[in-house]
Amino acid sequence: MTRPAAGRLRELVLRDLGRTDYATTYAAMSSFTDARDARTRDELWLTEHEPVFTQGQAGRDEHVLAPGAIPVIRTDRGGQVTYHGPGQVVAYVLFDVRRLELGVRDLVTGIEAAMIATLAAFGIEAEARPDARGVYVGGAKIGALGLRIRRGRSYHGLALNVAMDLEPFGRIDPCGLRGITVTQVTDRGGPADIDLVRERLVGDLARAFGFDGVSRACRTSDSGGFWAA
Repeated sequence: MTRPAAGRLRELVLRDLGRTDYATTYAAMSSFTDARDARTRDELWLTEHEPVFTQGQAGRDEHVLAPGAIPVIRTDRGGQVTYHGPGQVVAYVLFDVRRLELGVRDLVTGIEAAMIATLAAFGIEAEARPDARGVYVGGAKIGALGLRIRRGRSYHGLALNVAMDLEPFGRIDPCGLRGITVTQVTDRGGPADIDLVRERLVGDLARAFGFDGVSRACRTSDSGGFWAA
């Protein structure tokens, strides 16, 4: 793993993975979390996934109504079932929460606050709900989150709907919520440019957690590796 100077630990490393297969990325972030040490910088991984339903640890099969040809993958994150697909910003939050002096609630509320700030920048008024984690616009869910903390380090993260096909959400009870409506940025008058939304979200996440800056890392897409600096 990278061993930066101590003064660089407050700089967030950004890795844009492009379009990815969920299972491969899940395995990679789990491996990253196991391999990191006290001098490994915190990272934020951005991606769009190929269509997939993911089940959290508490996920119940009854909330997967009609998946059809879309795969269902069980994971070790918190929460219930959700959908990932093209047109959705997925951000994996690979933080040393002990070093950042964050509790689980601090991490969750910080992520929600960042999504709310991003949406506000595009004229969309959103809010969090204490009874059902995530971000909502007029009662409809626009952003979801699910996390796992292992040995004081977090992985998994958030998903923000921007300009996607929402039909697959009708095949599940999103996040275990029966009858919940799902919405997205474009349906609320925001931009369809996912890169624009992604860039704003990165800045809002860095600010929410007090990082001094963001540095971009390369990825070696030809070899499938996520670790090139």
